[in-house]
Amino acid sequence: MSITLVIIGVTVAVSLAALNNRTLFEKLLFEPFVIHERRDWYRFLSHGFVHGSIMHLVVNMYVLWMFGSMVEGAIAELTGHDPLIPYLVLYLGGIVTSSSPGFFKPGSAPAYRAVGASGATSAVVFSYILLHPGAKLMLIFLPIPMAAWIFGGLYLAYEWYMSKRGRDGIAHDAHYFGALYGIAFTALLSPDVVPNFFNSIGF
Repeated sequence: MSITLVIIGVTVAVSLAALNNRTLFEKLLFEPFVIHERRDWYRFLSHGFVHGSIMHLVVNMYVLWMFGSMVEGAIAELTGHDPLIPYLVLYLGGIVTSSSPGFFKPGSAPAYRAVGASGATSAVVFSYILLHPGAKLMLIFLPIPMAAWIFGGLYLAYEWYMSKRGRDGIAHDAHYFGALYGIAFTALLSPDVVPNFFNSIGF
């Protein structure tokens, strides 16, 4: 069975349960102040399985469905082994790594709170981009096909810029650092993908 589909199933189940149970939602979300005070370290991971709305959940799971299975297959091909462990390290590590900047951000507590799998899905998407830089990607609201590496560069620039502004209530730093984690993890898993990436884009 696809690891991606299992993750989607678990995330949908937990997210729907949390959306219908405020106490559960509060226990699972990422909240630096509470983590500091109570040592609830599990929140670094649990918040990635909770979403703020049905639309938030649908968007993240759609993106994961689009790219996850392809990354699973690529990992299996690169390593010659079952992709279960490295794929879980990619996905779960993306959740933890992407939330870390929010934990250490000055002035983020006690108001800062976050939920969602965006950091993990960014890690998966950018693993795909590193592996397939010439693939054509496009945004739903901007239906202009572009090479994956160009899309990736624009995405990173946008998320970095928006993270500095920090005025729209979206954890852009989680998207940004999740993407960087996906690149770094894939490069460490198979160093050959880096020169292959630059050869593919003509550098």
